[in-house]
Amino acid sequence: MTGATVTLTVKTANGKDSFGNAKFTTTTVDVANVLIGQPSTDDVTSSMELYGKKIEYMLGIPKGDTNNWEDTTVTFFGQTFRTFGHTIEGIEANVPTPWHKKVRVERF
Repeated sequence: MTGATVTLTVKTANGKDSFGNAKFTTTTVDVANVLIGQPSTDDVTSSMELYGKKIEYMLGIPKGDTNNWEDTTVTFFGQTFRTFGHTIEGIEANVPTPWHKKVRVERF
């Protein structure tokens, strides 16, 4: 089983502005072998209760990926989505599949 290639927007801090706020540079990275799945009814309900956001998809992130998936945009199926909540991560060595992280996305 293989996943899809998605485009992740990566923010990199590159200094501060005159008010002391962090300035960021954004770049895009293509991440291969990402699973795109439908959330369960329980996932939808709990995301509405915890975050007030409707989950559209759950992404399975491949082992070895070091990108930051929290509060960023991701593009797949020709649409842009926003990640929310914390990344759910298992111990790589204990997970038998090629994916060990889960990320929630909402329509952006």
